[in-house]
Amino acid sequence: MISEPSRHCAVELHALPSRIGQVRRIISAQLRYWHLDPLIDHAALGVTELLTNVHRHAQPDKACTVEIELLLDRLTVSVHDHDPRLPTMGNADSDSTSGRGLALIAAVSESWGVRSADGAGKVVWFTLPAPCPVSTLPPLAVYGSTTDGPFAYVPLEPAAHVPARSAVVG
Repeated sequence: MISEPSRHCAVELHALPSRIGQVRRIISAQLRYWHLDPLIDHAALGVTELLTNVHRHAQPDKACTVEIELLLDRLTVSVHDHDPRLPTMGNADSDSTSGRGLALIAAVSESWGVRSADGAGKVVWFTLPAPCPVSTLPPLAVYGSTTDGPFAYVPLEPAAHVPARSAVVG
């Protein structure tokens, strides 16, 4: 049984350097809104690496869609572009300034992968485990209970003699 529906956010863009920073801020703000602050750093790093790959390698254009979806205890971040070529994880040496993006994603994520988008490019994705929600609100009263809610037993203070109500006759 799903106790909470999934949450979803999508951003369409051209993967240009100026837009990559904007999308990183959008993703960070969305995760803060969903109270998933612990995931911001890894999600922002991963989306930056994926968008950088689109900027450097995707053909014929740099158009793409970034999606984040929270379903139960898993956040999935994905980037869909129009280039059908599938990426491979490179063997970057310690002096290289590029070629580490997918290795970084593999290091910070729970899982990652790539799939063809039915002849319309590809989707590269990664998942992060979502923290268990911790409520800062008191638990809701259970109606019908004799200890909580509107039917709670409230002991009365011993009161002084309360006179009986007189009836009006007449």
